[in-house]
Amino acid sequence: MKNPLSPSRQTWLALALCLASASSMAQEKLPVVASFSILGDLVRVVGGDRVSVHNLVGPDEDAHVFEPKPSDAKTLLAAKLLVSNGLDFEPWLGKLSVAAGYKGQSVVASQGVKWRSMAAEPANVEPNHASKEKADHAGHEDHAGKDPHAWQDPQNVILYVNNIAKALAKIDPAGAIVYQKNSAAYVAELQSLDAWGQQQFTAIASDKRKVITSHDAFGYFAAHYKIRFLAPQGMSTGTEPSAKQVAQLIRQIQREKIRAVFLENMSNTKLLTQLSKDAGVKVGPVLYVDALSAPSGPAPDYLRMMRYNITELARGLALN
Repeated sequence: MKNPLSPSRQTWLALALCLASASSMAQEKLPVVASFSILGDLVRVVGGDRVSVHNLVGPDEDAHVFEPKPSDAKTLLAAKLLVSNGLDFEPWLGKLSVAAGYKGQSVVASQGVKWRSMAAEPANVEPNHASKEKADHAGHEDHAGKDPHAWQDPQNVILYVNNIAKALAKIDPAGAIVYQKNSAAYVAELQSLDAWGQQQFTAIASDKRKVITSHDAFGYFAAHYKIRFLAPQGMSTGTEPSAKQVAQLIRQIQREKIRAVFLENMSNTKLLTQLSKDAGVKVGPVLYVDALSAPSGPAPDYLRMMRYNITELARGLALN
């Protein structure tokens, strides 16, 4: 029996089937919700073409003061996986999950990280030796709480990536090999980034490694790269330091001749700008800490964010 379709119609039919197949594959991408932009980038790297990622807190946005919208609940309800940082970084996420009636899987990316404690004393101004020794997690009750910014140490991000890969493979066993390959390749990039980062600070004397930033978000970075960070704000951008704390920090800047002063992309610039003016120092470029930049900015993904921050910090420290 002859094929009733002409060659041209057969071609168009084949093309339509291909397009339908491609459309079906696009629709079958695993919907994942990440709490903020840095986690979203890690999920995209590990998941590749098999996932579709939505960030609740986007680039240049502050997760500390984020207020979910009804549309966020709708997006979360349709997701198969929710990726959070944990360590009390997203206090709003539990309420959002309940409000949305979320029934999908969840993964805490920081699981397994040796977390640090925030110092009990505010603003990290002129700490004494005893409190400095207590900076690492040891279960002390006098600490203010967990420092959630674990992604500031690339070695911690290796744990993040592996946790994300395992969570994706659990939901999508068919993609397990893809997730494993993607995570392994990214771990190699993280190791390379870390080695490069260590080299950038080798020429800077230990007593010159002092930086002023908007808020206290560099604890893991500081411990890993042996740099001391001072901040007029505490862990949360929603808190404000007292006039006494700011005055103490100004005196410390002047006494120790600190010239490395930086703002952050999602912080209020008014406080640190005024502090720098009063202390007689120039504010350096904006750093990216709790959020990536827009795609057109210098920190559109985690690797470029870290390279940018390390480069600018090394330049600033050289001025001390």
